Amino acid sequence: MSGEAVEKPDSSSDASGVERRQSERRSHLRFPFTASVEATEPQSNATVKGRTSDLGLGGCYVDTISPFPVGTVIKIRLTKEMDTFETDAKVLFSQVGMGMGVAFTSAASQQDRIFQKWLNELAGESLPEQEQPKEADVVAPNSTKNQDLVLGELLIALMREGVLSEVEGKAMLQKLYR
Repeated sequence: MSGEAVEKPDSSSDASGVERRQSERRSHLRFPFTASVEATEPQSNATVKGRTSDLGLGGCYVDTISPFPVGTVIKIRLTKEMDTFETDAKVLFSQVGMGMGVAFTSAASQQDRIFQKWLNELAGESLPEQEQPKEADVVAPNSTKNQDLVLGELLIALMREGVLSEVEGKAMLQKLYR
């Protein structure tokens, strides 16, 4: 072996390691978000129910005991209070007994408005509902925008761990993204 350091496993569980690897692959900021979920695989009509734990421009994580396998194309419905968002999606991550990470693939324009409204509320923004989400520009590795994204992810992680309250975290996110 060369003089390279070998990374030794720490005391964290395999699940948290998988979660860390998944979060490193995400290209969009995620916000803590709870909504009821009904996901259906159209060919077999199999349905899975659960709830979201986070939401971002690219997709969400669904807490469910019996997730669909990776690669499954599904129709998903998220319901929070009186609003329902429906879209096609694809399962990117799946762990039985835990849940699945899904990427949104397409939605009707009226559905996009509901989704954008949720994201605006989560980010502490008050943009008009009609304004459509814009795709993120390609980010240079050391750009300020990339640093803002990393800082946003850190704030969300601190809220999830209970280090920051939701009120404190949202206030900081709002300042960051003004």
